[in-house]
Amino acid sequence: MNSYSRRDWLQAMTAFSCGGIATGMLGGRQLRAADSDQCLVAITLDLEMSANFPTREMTHWNFEKGNLNEETKRYSVEAAKRVKAAGGLLHFFAVGRVFEQENTDWLKEIARGGHPIGNHTYDHINVTATTVNDLQFRFQRSPWLLRGQSVPDAIRENIVLMKRAMESRVELEPVGFRTPGGFANGLKEHPQVRSLLMELGYDWISSLYPPHPNTQPMEEPSTAVLDGIVAAQQNAQPFIYPDGLIEIPMSPISDIGAFRTGRWKLEWFLKAIRLSLEWAIENRAVFDFLAHPSCLYVVDPEFRSIELICDLVRKAGNRAAIVDLRTFAERARRSKA
Repeated sequence: MNSYSRRDWLQAMTAFSCGGIATGMLGGRQLRAADSDQCLVAITLDLEMSANFPTREMTHWNFEKGNLNEETKRYSVEAAKRVKAAGGLLHFFAVGRVFEQENTDWLKEIARGGHPIGNHTYDHINVTATTVNDLQFRFQRSPWLLRGQSVPDAIRENIVLMKRAMESRVELEPVGFRTPGGFANGLKEHPQVRSLLMELGYDWISSLYPPHPNTQPMEEPSTAVLDGIVAAQQNAQPFIYPDGLIEIPMSPISDIGAFRTGRWKLEWFLKAIRLSLEWAIENRAVFDFLAHPSCLYVVDPEFRSIELICDLVRKAGNRAAIVDLRTFAERARRSKA
């Protein structure tokens, strides 16, 4: 297993000082957090390349979502270390093509720290697609890669392939599922997709990204825009679909919304994070920070976003905790019971 012995690897996977392991049951710390009324905070990073970063004209990443550059990998490892030092876990979601890269030691290092890695499909596909052109840029350009499959079969295979790739390269199963792209209503109008995910063994997902106001490019967000982002946090709280699948929404504003769409300055982004997280702490709600290392290493090389979140949680004392999304799901499950 490259630079790690199998014995070291297995030992690392069976214990984690903060009370959890990369797969399997929650540890005592997370179970206590799920049972509490404190604010639950998750820092989640999607492991994929992002168009328009590091330069605006770079769009070829749309066809190479899993071809992570060294800067993205280094940022991911360092972010995980910082969150762990703050007493929490960082939840990653990887596209399967990441596992095609020659070296996966950096991912093994992340997993050894107890940080879970979830399924983000193999090619970053749209799981609600009904046509080949809607699936992903790669299949628009190279439809023969689908080998004549129907769109539903292609979606299924893309989800399954990511799991197989992860099992093969790092000997772990994905922890949870996040849809590429966030949907304003999650999967409320897509029961067939929910059924597929449950059939494939997922009892919670992250697919809903609530609508919120944004600015014109390079325009500083007004009080009204910031208030609208904070108000959208109410629509970013976990819930359970009628079929029992748990939804864990993503909290606005994402780094892509801020830095690609709004072309914000970092200080504006930090203000939106602070106001949103302060609302969540005050209301004992949940906050699921959504970002991409391939964007953050460009716009936030000093990890100020992550450090801000960790600092606000630290200052909140027992009113807040940094956990992974399994803890969010467990709280939703226990609330229903």
